[in-house]
Amino acid sequence: MDSAAAKVEADFPQCIVTFADKARSEGVSEETIKTHLQNLQFVRRVIELDRQQPEFTQTFAGYFNQRVTDWRVMKGRQLLTEHRQFLQELLQKYGVPPQYLLAFWGMETNFGGYKGKMPVLDSLATLACDHRRSEFFTQELITALKLSQRYGFPASEMQGSWAGAMGHTQFMPSAYASYAVDADGDGKADLWNSVEDALASAANFLHHLGWQRNERWGREVRLPAGFDYRLLGDKQSLAQWQQLGVTDANGQPLPQTEMLATLYLPAGHSGPAFLGYDNFDVIKRWNRSDFYAISVGHLADRIVGASKLVKAPPQQPRLSHQQIKALQQRLNELGFDTGTPDGILGSNSRNSLQAFQVSKGLVADGFPDKQTFKALGLN
Repeated sequence: MDSAAAKVEADFPQCIVTFADKARSEGVSEETIKTHLQNLQFVRRVIELDRQQPEFTQTFAGYFNQRVTDWRVMKGRQLLTEHRQFLQELLQKYGVPPQYLLAFWGMETNFGGYKGKMPVLDSLATLACDHRRSEFFTQELITALKLSQRYGFPASEMQGSWAGAMGHTQFMPSAYASYAVDADGDGKADLWNSVEDALASAANFLHHLGWQRNERWGREVRLPAGFDYRLLGDKQSLAQWQQLGVTDANGQPLPQTEMLATLYLPAGHSGPAFLGYDNFDVIKRWNRSDFYAISVGHLADRIVGASKLVKAPPQQPRLSHQQIKALQQRLNELGFDTGTPDGILGSNSRNSLQAFQVSKGLVADGFPDKQTFKALGLN
């Protein structure tokens, strides 16, 4: 990490000179270039955070319980009352119900409580000058400069996450430029200081991501005894899931509709089960994590009065990336191809793990529990 940061730091001055030419060619004004580029600073901490991989994977319980809290539920309900009329206007215009906008806001910045304190332009410049994702962050930096140029944002006010996400809803510059809305009518879309702009922008973004009006995100469900876990990840209609014995979490029948749904078990068969609808996929276009999408959906439900999960996320041991890597290597040795072992349990590894579990008569949920490690001969 230190050598990577040192190289980026050494190359940083020349990188900025090269970047200035590209920015000019893409329409950034000389005044903006002069104002901002000569003051850009390399931020070593950004490279460290970009390279940082936690030693242990996060459990669903650890993730969910930190994010869907009683405080966030109560705060969300308070803000629902406070902004009700405006949120209803957004519902009419964009089709996104108020509770979802509040859930995203709560998840992203704790309802504006923490929007990030890293200088966005410095962070983006540091990442643009790093070879790992240079092309992506170069374009994000150019877009950020154009935002400053368009709206008159001074660099000192453009603060956010270490990766350049900004404002109440943590938009990257490209999302800001494409979807930010001036909802309060002051002549600029200000996602840092205007709650109205931030909520309208979130609604606009979700609308363009494909949000289905009058549909929910999904629901917690109960699986029948003897359920065939090989159906995990399949997309079927609610009517088909009902025929397979799947019910609402409280045991009530699922709606008899052709709405498509996919089954998710974020903590394996011992934890809660969820059916995710089309809007679940939309949430994942905002953030690709299943954990995130379930948390947003459930927080939204709680804000409008739903109860806690019927089946609480179980406390499970945190697995290290080395343990996952050993599992992947062992599966490969046994002919269940996971690809190159990387310590990350992606869909390919889960599918291979599921196939191994089927071959051993284990619960085939693709989840690396104690019994599966034992069957693989791993501690």
